[in-house]
Amino acid sequence: MAHLSRSLFSLTDFVRPRHLAVLTALAAAVLPSTADARMARYDGVWNVTFATTRGNCSSGYSVPFTVIGSRVSSAGGGRVSGKINRGGAVAVQVSVGASHASGGGRLAGVNGAGSWRGVISGDQCSGTWQATRT
Repeated sequence: MAHLSRSLFSLTDFVRPRHLAVLTALAAAVLPSTADARMARYDGVWNVTFATTRGNCSSGYSVPFTVIGSRVSSAGGGRVSGKINRGGAVAVQVSVGASHASGGGRLAGVNGAGSWRGVISGDQCSGTWQATRT
């Protein structure tokens, strides 16, 4: 019993308030935060299909996007840049050759939707988009 009480004394002697602060800081640096976990729930490749509702642009074309953390980028097929917040609100800019568009909307679970506008092959157009995580 004397050995056990001496061991407990040694442990409490080591874990002083300043040691506890250091251990807490190390744990926070190593473990992912709740915000990081919320951002990661959108990570993956999303297939985005565009529909034109105004203008003389073709409909039904798809562009794959990659989401990693708060960033949106191209998964192939043009330049894509954008951001997504913790709540799933997304803002994206897309360009392929001389065509360019920007859009916004929301991702949730494995689906998403929103609107876009831009100049496609010289025509000003706008419409909606639907996304599915692959």
